Amino acid sequence: MSTATAQVDGETPASPVVKWIKIVLTVGLAVALVIVGASTAGADGWLKLANAVIAIGSGVLGAMALFWVLNRLVEMLPSRWEDRLKPFVFIGPALSAIGLFLVFPAVQTVQGSFYSPDLSEPVGFKNYVELFSDETFISTIVNTLLWTILVPTATVIFGLVVATLTDKLSATSEKYAKMFIFLPMAISLVGSAGIWKLVYDSSTAINPQTGEQTRIGLFNAIIGIFGADQVQWLQTFEGKLNTLFIILVFVWTQVGFAMVLLSAAIKGVPEDTIEAGRIDGASERRIFFAIVIPQIRPTIVTVFVTVLIAAMKVGDLVFAFGVQNFDADVIGSRFITELWTNVNLGKASAIVVVLLVAVIPIVIYQIRTFRREEAIR
Repeated sequence: MSTATAQVDGETPASPVVKWIKIVLTVGLAVALVIVGASTAGADGWLKLANAVIAIGSGVLGAMALFWVLNRLVEMLPSRWEDRLKPFVFIGPALSAIGLFLVFPAVQTVQGSFYSPDLSEPVGFKNYVELFSDETFISTIVNTLLWTILVPTATVIFGLVVATLTDKLSATSEKYAKMFIFLPMAISLVGSAGIWKLVYDSSTAINPQTGEQTRIGLFNAIIGIFGADQVQWLQTFEGKLNTLFIILVFVWTQVGFAMVLLSAAIKGVPEDTIEAGRIDGASERRIFFAIVIPQIRPTIVTVFVTVLIAAMKVGDLVFAFGVQNFDADVIGSRFITELWTNVNLGKASAIVVVLLVAVIPIVIYQIRTFRREEAIR
């Protein structure tokens, strides 16, 4: 933003000193929170913190050392070979990691899906037959389809609304509003489940002095103000309501991601086009749907597909809510149950293959969309 533009907005650009102070305070606050968390957890917490620091530090330094050594080796070659090999120096480690940690495990998983629970003997298609003849797995597929329909749709809609509203704020207000809206994205899904389990909690606490019962869950406390009875939010499987309540949590974590991308796309719409629509007498609603939406359609598709893939893979969130016995399972959480609870490696592998087959067409569509956008640019 230029100085003139900043003066029009009524704001002056922050000096480098102020920016550095903000960075130091932010990093200091983050470090303080980590130290407090580790101190609260005792010796075990400090050990975990040390392991995390060592893992991150060794990973970053190891990658830097690897690229430096490879680059030096290539520079020692004749110039014609240097030009040919240097691109592979940078993409080679990434391709090796993909092959080692993605392709190889995928091949092993497909192979394991045709074996017994302990992978000791081949059983053919038995795992797949048992899965698709199991009514609970069919219900799991239905729940997953519900996720794939509602989650990306709701995320795009709420992301558009939030992006449009924050775009009308001043620069400072917009910055802080987006920061708070994006915060849930920084929380792990298991952490989000822990937060929202308290919101949905249907238990009560008894005051030992007065004998009065107090509702623990936020939602039940709110409806209690109006005299309503407690609701078993996560155990209400009629009409898939418990699934919808968990979907709400996932959308809450994804709206910030959608807002950031869609807000950037909206700001990229030429102002001349919008002004031309206003001159022609179009209402703001008409301008939004007839001018803005068509121009940011590629970004909408990107957000939709990205969130769709994330929704199809979700498992830890549902599993952390502990609603497996209340008809809220999805394919991801069913995989966790088969792998860790039932210790059935063959059936767990078959579930992953089913999910992989469902995700691959979407990934192909996303890649084609990206290529189409690049060709237009």
